[in-house]
Amino acid sequence: MNLCLFDLDHTLLPLDSDHAWGEFMQRAGWVDGEDFRRRNDAFYADYQAGRLDLGAYIDFTTAPLRTRSADEAAAAHARFMREVIVPAITPDARALVQSHQARGDWVALVTATNEFVTAPIAVAFGIDTLLAVRLERAADGRPTGRIAGVPTFREGKVARVTEWLRARGADWGDFARISVYSDSPNDLPLLERATEPVATNPSPALAEIARARGWRILSLFP
Repeated sequence: MNLCLFDLDHTLLPLDSDHAWGEFMQRAGWVDGEDFRRRNDAFYADYQAGRLDLGAYIDFTTAPLRTRSADEAAAAHARFMREVIVPAITPDARALVQSHQARGDWVALVTATNEFVTAPIAVAFGIDTLLAVRLERAADGRPTGRIAGVPTFREGKVARVTEWLRARGADWGDFARISVYSDSPNDLPLLERATEPVATNPSPALAEIARARGWRILSLFP
């Protein structure tokens, strides 16, 4: 058996879907433009710098969803997919995913972006298994602003993949090859579990680590 784990933002997509969803909500008139933009940009900068308070970010980014119906949210996300995400999916990214699927690998999308934003993106890539930040939900199904369970962030990605594998009767040691694709040093705990770590469109920090450790560096888009 072989295992293949993909990060999403700036790995398979040439953008950050979480940050892009925030910008989309501004254009849709769901939020106060200037203040929301400033805070959204600040959280994104914190993520890039490796100091993101994920709980605070989830509370911030799900606030607009907490005042809208499931139908409103679904319609907005469908538009977000049409206008932002689908045009950003490159043939090379699709082909990479499909190459691992064709080899019979166990393939999962493992992302620190929340499940609301990323579930339709996983479908667009044809990836059946999504491990994303799970949102706690109220009785009416709306997000509460809190995270449910272990978030897929840094070491949490390893924990959630382990949980998924064990639910399928497997563990890390069962795989002859473990491929992990990521752009970010936030994913070092996951990359270090790989037999084939691939720094994909890497940030300067991850590119430096990859060169020092002899990891493959892959560019899927400019």
